[in-house]
Amino acid sequence: MSNEANPLEVNWFLPTNGDGHHLTSSGLPSHGLLQQGERAPTLDYLRQIVRAADLGGFDAIMIPTAAGFEDPWLITAILSQEVARLRFLLTLRPGVEVPAYTAQKAATLQQVCGNRLALHLVSGSSRFEQRSLGDFLEHDERYARTEEFLQLFQALWRGQGQHHQGRYYRTGNIGLEPPASPLPTLYFGGASASAERVAAAQAHVYLMWGEPPEMIAERIRTMRQLARACGRTLRFGLRLHVFAAPTSEQAWQRVERLVREIPAGAIERAQRQLDAYESVGQSRQNDLHRGRRQGARELEVSPNLWAGVGLVRGGAGTALVGSHAEVAERLLEYRQLGIDSFTLSGYPHLEEAIHLGSELLPRLRTAR
Repeated sequence: MSNEANPLEVNWFLPTNGDGHHLTSSGLPSHGLLQQGERAPTLDYLRQIVRAADLGGFDAIMIPTAAGFEDPWLITAILSQEVARLRFLLTLRPGVEVPAYTAQKAATLQQVCGNRLALHLVSGSSRFEQRSLGDFLEHDERYARTEEFLQLFQALWRGQGQHHQGRYYRTGNIGLEPPASPLPTLYFGGASASAERVAAAQAHVYLMWGEPPEMIAERIRTMRQLARACGRTLRFGLRLHVFAAPTSEQAWQRVERLVREIPAGAIERAQRQLDAYESVGQSRQNDLHRGRRQGARELEVSPNLWAGVGLVRGGAGTALVGSHAEVAERLLEYRQLGIDSFTLSGYPHLEEAIHLGSELLPRLRTAR
């Protein structure tokens, strides 16, 4: 069952902890492995990526958050003034936010950027990282708190929520007027049963990391049933890296080089850290490459879907690899399953925003 009623949304990613030509250049965990071609996340460089994503025709750009990343609220406030069309998908963690103040900040940003703000909520994947940010709740409690956060945040946006007395949050007689701007679209992910329940009841878009189509199809069926039980419908999003070239051979040659360039010991260090995460979604990403040889084709887990990014990067660990036509075809296959929001990235993010905006997006926009 496809989601053809919803318009196709293709987003880009802003690497606010650094960028470069290598798999170790951006993302979690950070190893501090300086390789030739790496770029610091200076404001000037991030401005260039935002402008490239806007000119390339992407719909929005995801602003991540994690330990070691630049603050997403400040980055969004500044960079939203650089372009007039591109939307900003700001990532926040309920563990370091409170709903009333978040609503105030979001309302201000909506006004400042002309209603181009969306919010991506992340409950946290690792107790170690969460504790470094001052959050000491365990996995299931983090999701219970996120559900209360989303309930209260949306109530406050409607002008309700005064005198809330919940398990994790309390409010007094808040003087916050209902924002005149529309509620930001709420993106939320997570593969555990706790996360699925929160998404079904509270989110607008359920966001997943790239997995083979049959696995994504099963998750969509599950989430549709859960949302239906709540009297709701959901949209679905997919987060993927892309390595595309004029020919399939050129694309696979590039990922072969990327694997060869990984510094000695980096894979083992990354896997030890990622295996310690409590995240069910991270475990699913790890399992895609576990036990496979570390060559390019050996890590192809379904046609054109490559699990090699997850050798050294947490979170989104898969990429579509192939010719521009092949990558477009795979994305449209996911579209037929019900995915209508894609958040893509590539290395480096500046050049790839220009490249994919020119060579990939037109194939997706014109497909029927």
